[in-house]
Amino acid sequence: MFGEFLNIIFKSIKLDKTLYSDNKHFGEASIYFAGLIMILDGIAGAVAANTVIKTAVAMSGLTAMFTWLVWAIFIYVIGVKLFPDKQTKVSFKKVLTAVGYAHSPGLIRFFAVTPELMIPIIFLTQFWIFAGLIISTKQILNLKSNLKSFGVVFLSFLIIAFLSISFVMSRINVLPVNNI
Repeated sequence: MFGEFLNIIFKSIKLDKTLYSDNKHFGEASIYFAGLIMILDGIAGAVAANTVIKTAVAMSGLTAMFTWLVWAIFIYVIGVKLFPDKQTKVSFKKVLTAVGYAHSPGLIRFFAVTPELMIPIIFLTQFWIFAGLIISTKQILNLKSNLKSFGVVFLSFLIIAFLSISFVMSRINVLPVNNI
């Protein structure tokens, strides 16, 4: 079981598209593997950030779980409901699992142990995760083109970014600001 989990992580890090096209990786334990990857990804992000600012590790794990769900919802709605190809027939659970698997490169953030390594590793892994999301989306949704897969992931990203910025901006007015 642990060997299968490590195999999934290594295939994801290598951006191996067979990870997403082989149904043996989407069995009973797959959702747990994907969830564990997301929790570890959140913790790795907190460990990396702790080299510069103090970050709550448990909160990062919970935030990663929420992010996982949000990414999967948007990829599912955009790729399966709004702009599917003719052969796009996939369950939400498979999309959720694939999004979790695609976040495996985020585990490399555990190696950002100094402030000098933090920013390069975070940027590298974020682009790596984005590439993994594009590959996983193409494979699980049976999309014909990489461009369409990129579009689904990028549109999801734009919506998430807009909602995140809107949330933060709405909270700025709530913060006590000292007007001196």
